Amino acid sequence: MPHRPKDRHHERPKPGPQSGAKPGATYAQVERRERFERARRESLQPGDDTAVLYGWHTVKAALENPARHIRKLLATENAARRLTEEKVSTPRPPDIVRPDAIAARLPADAVHQGLYVEADPLPAPPIEALSTDGIVLVLDQITDPHNVGAIFRSAAAFAATAIVTTARHSPDATGVLAKAASGALEHVPLIAIQNLARGLAALKQHGFLVIGLDSDGEEELACLPLRRPLALVLGAEGKGLRQLTKDTCDHVARLDLPGAIQSLNVSNATALALYVAHSRLNPK
Repeated sequence: MPHRPKDRHHERPKPGPQSGAKPGATYAQVERRERFERARRESLQPGDDTAVLYGWHTVKAALENPARHIRKLLATENAARRLTEEKVSTPRPPDIVRPDAIAARLPADAVHQGLYVEADPLPAPPIEALSTDGIVLVLDQITDPHNVGAIFRSAAAFAATAIVTTARHSPDATGVLAKAASGALEHVPLIAIQNLARGLAALKQHGFLVIGLDSDGEEELACLPLRRPLALVLGAEGKGLRQLTKDTCDHVARLDLPGAIQSLNVSNATALALYVAHSRLNPK
């Protein structure tokens, strides 16, 4: 009987360098190694009720916030030395670890700068308890954590009272969002509500003037008669404000721009809207 060569289409490829296996490792060894790595990473993940914070500005701000309860603090030797040099007090001495011990707990592209914290989420005030002397931002299904983090930075820069968002269709105040916020989470409360239209109605009952921002708004924000307390409502890029959200607002306004491009990233639009509103409410 003639010899039949193996059907190479059914042969499994040799382990590649990406598997982390040693040269000559069997497939069973590679699979065990991969299962072990998956289990190790999963074991390092905190519970859903935990805020993960990393990066110098993010962790430093959390450590300096008396309202933030720190559960775990990991630091490299260099980062721990910097905390001491800058006189940043910690609730307990940090666990000194190598950089890869922190990296193992985070996404592959996370820049942790040698600091990692697990903490309790910050408490959120009810809408009825918000100060009536400032500006509140309301986010209508903005899901990109980088954008929301950048919005938090602008909100902190302009002393916004709070950010209101929905419990669903919005990122949690942890991880990537917290890193992008660069410490602003410690200065601007986040209020998560179940229904945005009802939340806007509650703001109006509390005396807020509610203005939605949309590129098709009939009025220019800078021309509206603004007053305190003020709520600015922003929608997701592309989709913008939902119709029910628009219908609930007192006004739907636009931001007029002098250049050829008339649209901005939502975080940039937020910064501009805050500048316009702050200038109008605080004339020199």
